[in-house]
Amino acid sequence: MIRLPLVLFFSAGLFSVGVYGVLARRNAVLVLMSIELMLNAVNVNLVAFSQLLRDTILAGQVFALFVITVAAAEVGIGLAIVILIYRNRETINIDEVNLLKW
Repeated sequence: MIRLPLVLFFSAGLFSVGVYGVLARRNAVLVLMSIELMLNAVNVNLVAFSQLLRDTILAGQVFALFVITVAAAEVGIGLAIVILIYRNRETINIDEVNLLKW
């Protein structure tokens, strides 16, 4: 039997750590890792509620797989952008990257 409040508190904690990482870090790679933490917290919620509702079509697990796929694409594109910025600016500090400024 799943203990939903425990899982939800775990997921909220994981999401909070991710939000803190996005807001407090200046390194682009750490920001991407924090976004991944937030997406994993969403996956935990999807699977927990699917288990709680005893969903016969496993919709929570299917949505979690879609989120994992989107997260993998986001990491690939995000790291490509970070590498490109590092080659041009020689820094991955978010404060120093101002490519869209006039």
